[in-house]
Formats: sequence, C-alpha cells, structure tokens
Amino acid sequence: MVKYLVLFLFIFQTTTSQDTLKTVKAEFGDGILSLLRKQGVNPYDVLEDFIAMNSDQLRDSIHLVAGKSYVIPKVALDTVVIVDSIQKLSNEIKELESTTYAIFGEKNKTVITKSERLKGTVYYLVSGHGGPDPGAMGTYAGKAIAEDEYAYDITLRLARELLAHGASVYIIIQDENDGIRDDYVLEIDHDEVALGDKTIPLNQVARLKQRVEIVNDLYKENKGKYQRLIVTHVDSRSEGQNIDVFFYHHEKSTNGKKLAESIHKTFEANYKKYQPNRNYAGTFEDRTSLYLVKKTHPAMTFIEIGNIRNVKDQRRILDPDNRQALAKWISEGVLLDYEEK
Repeated sequence: MVKYLVLFLFIFQTTTSQDTLKTVKAEFGDGILSLLRKQGVNPYDVLEDFIAMNSDQLRDSIHLVAGKSYVIPKVALDTVVIVDSIQKLSNEIKELESTTYAIFGEKNKTVITKSERLKGTVYYLVSGHGGPDPGAMGTYAGKAIAEDEYAYDITLRLARELLAHGASVYIIIQDENDGIRDDYVLEIDHDEVALGDKTIPLNQVARLKQRVEIVNDLYKENKGKYQRLIVTHVDSRSEGQNIDVFFYHHEKSTNGKKLAESIHKTFEANYKKYQPNRNYAGTFEDRTSLYLVKKTHPAMTFIEIGNIRNVKDQRRILDPDNRQALAKWISEGVLLDYEEK
C-alpha cells in the first residue's frame, strides 16, 4: 500500500508577487549583506533571490543605490505538494540538511546543503601569505590593508559555497578568530596557521614548501578521488594599474588548464550579464614558474583577484558584496569544470 505523506517545510517564497513582500529603502553606506541583516534575514540564504528580484534597481547588478527601495525575500511556511513515495520524501529532507563549521564565524557557521553536485570531490583551498607575512599592502581611507586578510575572506566564502554543493574541502591556511567578515577594512593580524595548527614560517621558500607538503600529503591520502587545488592571491602593482581577475595553471596540466578556463569562462559570462558595458580583460594562462603551480600534485588554478593599490580594484576587493560575488562566480566555474569532465 502506497503511503501518502504531507511534508511541511520552510522554503523560500519565490512565487509570491512583489506587492506582498516587504520593501526597504537603502540608506547611504548600505550593502546587500548589511541591508538583509538589518531585516533579520541571513543574507547568504537569500542573496540570489534578492539580486533576481531587484536586478533593475541595482548598480552593476550587485550594488545598492541610496534612496531606492528594494524587495526583501522572505522565508515562509508553506506546504509542499503531496509526495507518493518514501524516496521523494527523503530527497526533500536532504535539501534541508545543514552542517556547522566554526571556521566561518558565528553568523555564517551553518552551511545548508544546496545540492550534491560536487559529491565525492575534494578541493584544497590556499589563501596567499598569512602568519608573519601579510603579503601585498595598500591603503584605504587612511588605514593599512593587507592581501592575506582579503584572500582569506574570499577563500572562506568559496569554501562555504563548495561545501553547500557536497564537496569535501580542506582550508589550508586558517585563522580561528576571523571567520567571514563583512567589513571594508579587515583588521590585520598575524595569527594564521597552516592546516594541522602548524606555524607558518617567515622564510618565503619554507612557507611555500610547507603548503606544498600539506597539499601533496592530502593528495596521497585521497588517492583515487576527484581532487583540485585553488590558490587565491591579491596582486600589488602601481596605483594607476587597474587589472581584472587572472587565472594561472601548469603548462602541462590538461585538467588544470580546464579548471582555469572554466572559471574564466564563468567570469566572462557574468561580466556580460551584469556589466554589459564593461569589457572583461582577465585571462587564463600557464604560469609554471609559480612555486605552488610547479610543485603541487592536484590539478590546480592560481587566481589573482586584483591590484590592492588601485582604487578601482579596491572596490572589488574591499566591498564584502563583491567578495561574495567573486566566491560565487569561482564556485560556478568549479561546478562547470566538474560537470563537463
């Protein structure tokens, strides 16, 4: 006898007309994340819905405009269509599964499963510099800003996206006190450690060698699995040099080239969609001279996010909404790469 079950779930109310949803006027200094938090909404749960609902009111499809009103997505109690099998019910329940990761910080520690599209995959994420070496330095509003803090924040956001799609993720450089931060100026500290609570060496070669050894040892442990490495850096050039996001890979790695190309392709598509009047000049190319590109075993891509000393690039790097968009776009490229294998 077939059992009929009614499953009540909290789901996003995406079909309700906008006139029944709450609208809020943006104030000067508001970003999407801060606006949603003021309304008691977890921004990472509804960010895509918010952008879709308010696309015609956003500047560059990601920035709020002070004085304009925005529709706030909401979570509503609804009834899911009656299902006619235990298997279908099980699938619905899986959609609400979540896991807690303290490394993302108190506000973002809960990761809700979005899909299992990356189930069985392993990703190693390395953010540049850290510990005694802050990396490239710049200045914003009279305050010092450091590469390692922003590369780490983007890496955490990327890790959260990949975990939400079922991937196993190793964050190689960690700071237990930071978590995902929604500030423009990220406070500089030097307490980052390498995975396994290992002190990060001051010497550059020793520091890079430590990361290579950690990644390669894990690669051996996960032998036979689908494994990829993503390294995130922020560049430092002359203040007048505005650059796009660049992707590098090992010249002899077909899979590394494909990963870099897939993420690059995703960035091109998103630029055309969200900034049609702006040409995207970022490229993907081999750069075997880079130590991590040359020495690590998994297929990998090395990402340069922008020039920390350039005013235009600083908007991309310092704005938390932009850092979230970067992480989301990288994750979309990762999904494209894996699903077209």
